[in-house]
Amino acid sequence: MTATDLVDRLAGHKTVGAAPREELLWLVSHGSLRHLNEGEVLSAKGVPVAGLFVVLTGHIAIFVDRGAGRHKVLEWRAGDVAGMLPYSRLVSPPGDSVAQEPSEILAVPRGDLAVMIRDCHEITSILVHKMVDRARVFTSSGLHDEKMVSLGKLSAGLAHELNNPASAIERSAALLEERLNEAEQAARALGASRLTDLQLAAIDAVRASCLAAPVRSVLSPIQQAEREDAIADWLTDHGLDAGIAGPLAETAVTLDALDRIAEAVGGPPLDAALRWTAAGCSVRGIASEIQEAAMRISGLVMAIKGFTHMDQATVAEPVDLTLSLGNTVTVLKSKARAKSVAVEVTVEPGLPRVRGFGGELNQIWANLIDNALDAVPDSGRVEVTANRERQRVVVRVVDNGAGIPPEIRERLFEPFFTTKPVGKGTGLGLDIVRRLVSHNDAEIEVETAPGRTEFRVSLPLAEIDGAGGSR
Repeated sequence: MTATDLVDRLAGHKTVGAAPREELLWLVSHGSLRHLNEGEVLSAKGVPVAGLFVVLTGHIAIFVDRGAGRHKVLEWRAGDVAGMLPYSRLVSPPGDSVAQEPSEILAVPRGDLAVMIRDCHEITSILVHKMVDRARVFTSSGLHDEKMVSLGKLSAGLAHELNNPASAIERSAALLEERLNEAEQAARALGASRLTDLQLAAIDAVRASCLAAPVRSVLSPIQQAEREDAIADWLTDHGLDAGIAGPLAETAVTLDALDRIAEAVGGPPLDAALRWTAAGCSVRGIASEIQEAAMRISGLVMAIKGFTHMDQATVAEPVDLTLSLGNTVTVLKSKARAKSVAVEVTVEPGLPRVRGFGGELNQIWANLIDNALDAVPDSGRVEVTANRERQRVVVRVVDNGAGIPPEIRERLFEPFFTTKPVGKGTGLGLDIVRRLVSHNDAEIEVETAPGRTEFRVSLPLAEIDGAGGSR
């Protein structure tokens, strides 16, 4: 194919065809015609892009794995341009560009692009607009993938957090039926005993002590076992079933109280009275556990709603950082617990609200705290603080990990850059943070040294009154 024939083909190209013919001739004179077979890799992830590719025929697609699985994010067909574009900071692509069918391209080496910018103004202008469109596609795709990865982490953590109280409710409900049966049987036996008013009063006194607040001091497992053994010995000495020692040991009843009921009741009615008392105390304890577990589930649901900001407005609004940070830590608690990491949140009393998008701020905290949890060793520590500093509120996320090496410190906020293993990180977390920080009119800084890394986000106050305070 002659140069003139190739220029004629470029003149009919959807993207560059509007450029002057002399500029199309420049492309032809500096480029080379390449034929790609189906499945052939045009540009590989991690390898510098060879140059600008003008697609003449065929179909080329780029596949990226950002932690949510390999998928196609962009494709080029006849009439499109791919590869390196003018003024782009792209060094290597985020994924492999692969021919989906036999394709033909005109490849211009990247070393000639600076000359193209100088000599081909129309083509440069066309390609810059294409670069903006491509960046928009990659950004929206990156945001979607990061949200999907975050959703996966959130779902896994939420499932783990909900499983514990849900299992507790299931176990307690089954045990509750058993204890209610015991209480009914004991009540029948007690009713058949025809006790006097004095005896009933003694039983009510012991039962009241059982239903009182639990023992104030928290007993160790050894101390609790010793208390249960002492009650079991008392029951055995009085010819009673030691099986009810466990439920009685969980209450505030004392051996002196048991002695008083034994003196007042005595004989077979004593066994029925203590069984009825133990069953009643156990039922109330189980009901309390069910209520506590249900409240835990309700609290988690509220935290998730607050974290995702299901009712978020479309404009910036006042945000309470106490709730924002608290909800974020709640949804990441299972990950912290898995590594035995202590996460401490300290918010200045009376902290004024900040202006921003609640859901986006939560995404910032989630990324920073999640990264901190990854950075610290087992039994490490993460501190989250929020304080007012002049007319801003500053949130700090500090961890006691190994720190960030100098060679990667400058690349922290680059898109697709990650130090995590394949499939463990998208390389988008801090890039997303940077974008969201900017969208919320905030600023982010990082300081790091061995044993301490601090990410610092400065946010605007929601509203400043005439005296310089916040409302």
